[in-house]
Order: sequence, then structure tokens, then C-alpha cells
Amino acid sequence: MNNDIKDAFCCWSGGKESAMALHRTLRSGFRVSRLINMVTEDGTHSRTHGIDASFLSLQAQSVGIPLVQRRTTWSGYEGEFKKVLSEFLGEGTDHGIFGDIDLDDHRAWVERVCRECSVHPSLPLWLEKREELLSEFINEGFRAVIVAVDKRYLDETWVGREIDREFVNDIKTLGNSVDICGEKGEYHSFVYDGPIFKWPVIFKKKGIRSDEGHFFLDIDDASI
Repeated sequence: MNNDIKDAFCCWSGGKESAMALHRTLRSGFRVSRLINMVTEDGTHSRTHGIDASFLSLQAQSVGIPLVQRRTTWSGYEGEFKKVLSEFLGEGTDHGIFGDIDLDDHRAWVERVCRECSVHPSLPLWLEKREELLSEFINEGFRAVIVAVDKRYLDETWVGREIDREFVNDIKTLGNSVDICGEKGEYHSFVYDGPIFKWPVIFKKKGIRSDEGHFFLDIDDASI
């Protein structure tokens, strides 16, 4: 982590890697003033994880860091992302925190986009060992559920599962066909409690929906 960082934003998916990257950054004493998340054109769901956008807002409220959400198509993703980074830079935020582990192509994209916007990227989880990351996530007291799976790798029985030691043991049995952290998009998670949260995000599992390539967990307000 760069000790010269004065103010940073965190690229926020609502999942375990972004939560761990934020946790490590905050624990190191740096200020994170914003979370950024891209949502679908209608504003209802996270563009990458399919999480209900309102629950991302609830996460941010519990974490205590303002969330900036922008609507975009996949084709317009980079342009809209750059607009947000340029706005942040104009307000004095010139560092970004990203939760990537080891996908070189995505790191290259992050570094190029940040460079073109005069922003400095930081990747606190880069080249960490997968199982050690999951163990740290669990040991630190984070809690998360699987909210999306890629049908090419996992079936719908994985949707809604808690990320706990049983989950780690089970996904390891699948061997090299599935990255146990889901780094290639095999699955996505929703973090609802942990050391960065002031209170847990309460929700109920509503059901599973499907599109051509994924199964998604729909979640709803537990008070309804």
C-alpha cells in the first residue's frame, strides 16, 4: 500500500474481494472517501454481480462511506467509469482501490483506465493465495452469500450458500475447473456483515432467477 495515499475511492462490487480490499486499506490507516459501483441501465442491479442496487446502498450506509452508483450498458462501461474517476480527481481523490487477485488482463485494464484519468490504482489482494484469502475473510468475521453463478462452472445448488469453511471444502473438491475465489467469474458474492460494517445488512432470500448464462439469487428486505 502506498503511504502517500491521502484520499482514495474503492471499486465496490458488494462482494468479498472488494470488502477485503477495503478492509485492508482502512486497517492500514488510509482514508477512503467513496465507493463506486456501476449498475444496469434501469438502475436496479449491480452491473457485474446482479445484486439489487438498493442493497449496495445499505452496505455503504453500514460501512459509513458514500456510494456513487452510475447507470451504464456493457458497451458504455469504460466511458462512464472514466467520467466518475475524472469527477473524483477534480475533487482531490487520485487513488483507487481494486480487489483483483491475479487476472493480468483486468489489471491491465485497471491500470490503463486509471492512467488515462491520472488516477493511481492500488490492488491490496494482488497475487495472494486463494485459500489463504478465503480463510482470512472467514477468520476476520465477514459473512457473505453466493448471489450469482456462471452456468458453465456451477449449478443452481450453489446459489444462496454461505461462504464458510464447508463452502471452501466443497468448492475445492471441484479441482482446477473452478477457481475457489471465483476470480474468473465462476460465482459472485454479497457481503452482509463483517469488521467494516457497523451493523449487518438484513435480508431474506426471495428466490432464484435465471438468464442464458447465470443463476442469480434475488434478495429482499427482511422487514417486508
